[in-house]
Amino acid sequence: QLQVVESGGDSVRPGGSLRLSCEVSGFTVERLAVGWFRQASGGNQEGVSCLSPKDGIPYYADSLKGRFSVSKDDDRNVIFLQMNDLQIDDTAIYFCAVDTPVHSYGRYYCNYPATMRYWGQGTQVTVSA
Repeated sequence: QLQVVESGGDSVRPGGSLRLSCEVSGFTVERLAVGWFRQASGGNQEGVSCLSPKDGIPYYADSLKGRFSVSKDDDRNVIFLQMNDLQIDDTAIYFCAVDTPVHSYGRYYCNYPATMRYWGQGTQVTVSA
């Protein structure tokens, strides 16, 4: 059974950095489409970064380019989201999702998160002064 567990959320000041981890069990990360999503209190779900193994090129939401980066450790079966220069608007619950890839481009999964079947429970990121 495929399971997803996020960790690494914390409270930081503006300008700070965090690295979120997404541990996957039951399937090899190397062959999965992966995505990071977030949802602020009272807000809509937003695709942060998504990656399909078919093209291997990470997609990032326009507002996050240059600050966030996604990576995978295939040996440890873990997906990371490095977040730099965090701002108050980055406060949200961050979710990791995975699924067997159907589409070639990460953008598809970020735009259509409902297509991903396996989700973690989320990890809280709070940015405040």
